[in-house]
Amino acid sequence: MSDLLEAAVLGIVQGLTEFLPVSSTGHLILTEKFLGISEDEFGLQFDAAIHLGTLAAVLVYFRRTAVTLARAWLRSIAARDWQESLDSRLAWLLIAGTAPAAVAGAAIESTAESAFRSPELVAAMLVIFCLPLHLAERLGAQRRGIGDAGPADALLVGAAQAIALVPGVSRSGITISAGMLAGLRREEAAVFAFLLSAPIIAGAGGKQLFDALTDGSTAAAGPHVYAAGMLTAAVVGYAAIAFLLRYLRGNPLYAFIAYRVALGALVFGLALAGVL
Repeated sequence: MSDLLEAAVLGIVQGLTEFLPVSSTGHLILTEKFLGISEDEFGLQFDAAIHLGTLAAVLVYFRRTAVTLARAWLRSIAARDWQESLDSRLAWLLIAGTAPAAVAGAAIESTAESAFRSPELVAAMLVIFCLPLHLAERLGAQRRGIGDAGPADALLVGAAQAIALVPGVSRSGITISAGMLAGLRREEAAVFAFLLSAPIIAGAGGKQLFDALTDGSTAAAGPHVYAAGMLTAAVVGYAAIAFLLRYLRGNPLYAFIAYRVALGALVFGLALAGVL
């Protein structure tokens, strides 16, 4: 398979699974192993490219919301009142919710990138973290909107996002579950989760790009390879956001639970057989 096609496949996998509750990192690890792609074949530049592609998907899909929140946040600073409006309140809640994952990422990033990449661990996390999805459906009140969220809700969802540093957990899955357990409706929990993911995705992509530019190494592939990964991640990511929000308006999360269990069992079986 050519480098360009491999990059496009990885971009599609990243874009699709970043926003569905099935774990993007876990799927990327498994895809690389199935295709025989080494972890550093395309280098940090490629990791940065596909992360920035999914960031573009979030920012384009929620472009009006992002502009509104940014303006409201600036007004609240001028007014010295974080609750100057509902939009400014939400902007500050998103900032507060970003903190736990940012701190955790800075603390254990190197460990997460190396020690947590085994297929057996991915399989275990895919299955174990079906439990929050199930509990969210069974116990979540689903009566509140984003406007009803408070600091405790933001910190809960933010803390859940920190757990997603472990491959197989799923950032969207654990944060949507946390939002639903806090009483948010499915779609509202997903919107909050996606908005909350933007700063973390930006931070991860930015750090990878910075590391790639400062480690003294040359690019592992041509610009067209990085462009293919970024573009496919952005386009497929946008479609995945649109699909999931429509799906959650009238459907529970059980289909994703079934998929995770089936994939986890398959991966564990293949790992035991020595295929992975």
